[in-house]
Amino acid sequence: MGDVDEYREFVAGRMDGWRRTAYLLCGDWHAADDLVSIALVRLYRHWGRVSRIEHPEAYVRQILVRAMLNERRRPWRREQPVTAVPDSPSAVPGPDRVADEQRFMALLSELPPRRRAVLVLRYFCDLSVEETAAQLGCSTGTVKSQTSRALEALRVRLDAVLVAEEV
Repeated sequence: MGDVDEYREFVAGRMDGWRRTAYLLCGDWHAADDLVSIALVRLYRHWGRVSRIEHPEAYVRQILVRAMLNERRRPWRREQPVTAVPDSPSAVPGPDRVADEQRFMALLSELPPRRRAVLVLRYFCDLSVEETAAQLGCSTGTVKSQTSRALEALRVRLDAVLVAEEV
């Protein structure tokens, strides 16, 4: 019973952060909830071992990234969603911030999943190059090159969007 209590205590304070990370990885709150659910099940299944490791938080991030990459490979994920009216948030931030967030998420969603994961892990989760490489199971050189290419792609796309808005 102690293991279950430890698991609940570990999960309770981290859910919001995991959900935000998952959202940044996939760009959809519903899909983010699915990723977090997958992560919680896998974490619980291996909790006896995970609770003894030095950084269980890194284990959960790795689950989130791998689950996102696996979900992207599924054929039904290739469907293009139809624009729909979103649910109304309870507290509405300023219109400029909403527009900026929507613009950023649209630009981020155009990146390939692996580059998107690198940016989220490096800049949102504040992981080092080495930690990101460990999470993604690749070399540090790959993380550096993917980060560079992803940032360059975002710059080019943002410039194009800003030029189009000026016209």
